[in-house]
Amino acid sequence: MSDLLRAPAEIKYAEELDWLESIDDNPKPFSWRLSPKMVRLFILGSERADGLDREIAQKWFGDRSFVERSIVTLASDRGLLLIGDPGTGKSWLAELLSAAISRNSTLVVQGTAGTTEDHIKYSWNVSMVIAKGQSRESMIPSPIMTAMEAGAIGRFEELTRSTSDVQDALISILSEKYISVPELGSGEGDDNIVFAKPGFSIIATANSRDRGVNDLSSALKRRFNFVRIPVVTNKKSEAEIVRFRTEELLRRHSIDLDVPPTLLDVLLQSFADLRASAAAAGSNDEKLESALSTAEQIGVLEDAVLHGNFFGERALSARTLASSLVGSLTRREPEDLAILNKYLHGVVEPRSKEEGGSWPEFLEGGRDAIATLS
Repeated sequence: MSDLLRAPAEIKYAEELDWLESIDDNPKPFSWRLSPKMVRLFILGSERADGLDREIAQKWFGDRSFVERSIVTLASDRGLLLIGDPGTGKSWLAELLSAAISRNSTLVVQGTAGTTEDHIKYSWNVSMVIAKGQSRESMIPSPIMTAMEAGAIGRFEELTRSTSDVQDALISILSEKYISVPELGSGEGDDNIVFAKPGFSIIATANSRDRGVNDLSSALKRRFNFVRIPVVTNKKSEAEIVRFRTEELLRRHSIDLDVPPTLLDVLLQSFADLRASAAAAGSNDEKLESALSTAEQIGVLEDAVLHGNFFGERALSARTLASSLVGSLTRREPEDLAILNKYLHGVVEPRSKEEGGSWPEFLEGGRDAIATLS
């Protein structure tokens, strides 16, 4: 793992998955490596009532019902569509589900305007085709086709960013559970058809803010069960997510540093204030372009920690946190700078006078960052 910038979940938690598989005596659907109960336990963590000999850490923080509905969907013949705002953990949940069920979360297609049918079906090794002609050996299967042949979970990220032609091609895969390869002819045998093995399913993600980019057809919607992942608004849950992900990032950089609870509270409260301001805004010009997601909080905190470690006193300060927040959330000038400046003067300044603590230093750092960018 030390040789990987970011290990996929099945490698990162390999020892834990091996142990869960060794004690799992519950019924398993199809070719699943873990039973539904153990998949849920792997993702949400163990409790004392589970009676395990070791603790399993929680890896995704959200409502239990979302995970359970996702698992039940994957055990059926329907695809799973995780939909929500940016930074709500859709891709992370998809990765954890794939790792627990198939021990392979890397069979991924990234949806973009440039994604074609070849990316979800197959393409050809041109040199082999020239030398020997078209055959199964010269065919390059897509991640989705590979998942079909292995009876595993395939993933499709940002489904609504792909064109309608690609989405239509996905309909037949979800409906018929096979891919025809007409280039191989129509003789006897199944060489011209790739069938899905039991256990195959697709987890797709969609950004709810992308509505209208490439809307899903009603036919494709019918092939998916929708699980909507809401923005985390509970302060305690959000603090757990930010702390969990930040600790992982710090371990990756081999930084031994504890985030002071007071500064974590400042970060959480700042995002809560800015979200409330965005909700009350009358137009988009009065809102930050940032989604103000939990993922962006993690990014702000990581930026501040690394800056303090490399260029500061190897400690996290309120000044550096404010500078990182302003730098990370300013995407439009002068609109975003004006919104942040209004927030500092209208909310943070009165709070720093009333509560003190880290807020005065946070206010000063934010003002300095805005002055630098202005």
